Amino acid sequence: MTFFKLLHQSSKSNARVGQIKTSRGLIDTPVFMPVGTLGSVKGINQRELDKEIGAQIMLSNSYHLFLRPGIDIIKCANGIHKFINWNKPILTDSGGYQIYSLSSNRKISRKGVKFKSHIDGSLHEFTPESLIDIQHGIGSDINMVLDECLPYNCSFSYAKESLSLTHSWLDRSIKRNNRYKDSYDHDRFLFPIVQGAFFDDLRKQSAEYIANCDLPGNAIGGLSVGEPVDKMYYFTDLVCSILPKEKPRYLMGVGTPENILESISLGCDMFDCVMPTRNGRNGMLFTSNGIINIKNEKWKKDFSPIDNQLKGCINGNYSKAYLRHLIINNEILGSQIASIHNLNFYLWLTRESRKKIIRGNFSSWKENMIKKVSKRL
Repeated sequence: MTFFKLLHQSSKSNARVGQIKTSRGLIDTPVFMPVGTLGSVKGINQRELDKEIGAQIMLSNSYHLFLRPGIDIIKCANGIHKFINWNKPILTDSGGYQIYSLSSNRKISRKGVKFKSHIDGSLHEFTPESLIDIQHGIGSDINMVLDECLPYNCSFSYAKESLSLTHSWLDRSIKRNNRYKDSYDHDRFLFPIVQGAFFDDLRKQSAEYIANCDLPGNAIGGLSVGEPVDKMYYFTDLVCSILPKEKPRYLMGVGTPENILESISLGCDMFDCVMPTRNGRNGMLFTSNGIINIKNEKWKKDFSPIDNQLKGCINGNYSKAYLRHLIINNEILGSQIASIHNLNFYLWLTRESRKKIIRGNFSSWKENMIKKVSKRL
């Protein structure tokens, strides 16, 4: 089975349109993946995620699922898809970023990472091999390798040592992954992760190493960790110039609508971020005309839809005034509507990007959209 087909390449940028094929369904790229960390996108049930939002793939997290409910529970359910009643593809992150965020509660060695649970302080250890076993038990369609995510402004010496560690972990992950043909009678695909902090030669070295591994797709990690946005774009462009064109490129944890549009133009295909749902729950709405803080007084008597561009969306049934009323009164429905809207907008943005790339006017449309989506209304 061919995992990825490159269907169209822009003549004015590195933006492209492709399609990922898994045994649980097709994924049209560029694609935004809603984050369902624990097998649940906060405030949104699976039917809404499928029918209202039109998500083609969900992202979950191995670290969190390992801690709760535990891999034994997921195995008893015959895999994550049956456990959560979701029949489309799932990508699981290995937990490298979560371990990075636990800097005071973890110890890294050549073997792997020992860490204390953020829930109860219990001690655990992840190795490249155990993360492959865990993801096999989860039954996700796309698995990520264990890597070390570095903080912005780390030293060159530390970044170099860390990169050697990440690459050695990758080799061990591939060896372990080769033991498994499938998971719950479905194909599995492993992605490596480019690291190297913010050093040109380390990023080049990592991208070349990852490309030579010849895995089905490739991820770009260690960005959107506090660096200036121009650095994020610079290193994304650098890495994309090295990673093979015939394989999907997953830019991890990025980000705002503007970030996604710029990164699509640089050649990235897959994106995830908690921003649409997290910010939505706090009253920030992303729209085709700009960013709305729905708590502001100016929306109190605005009875127009949240965003007229999102035809057929459940949010077309609700006005800004009503949503403001719900949010400021901490009604659960308000968080739900705002989250559904934001995810709808993100997926609309990637669908429109595909259309514009094919039509040949993506670059001009992107410049116009960035001016709009980054504006505060």
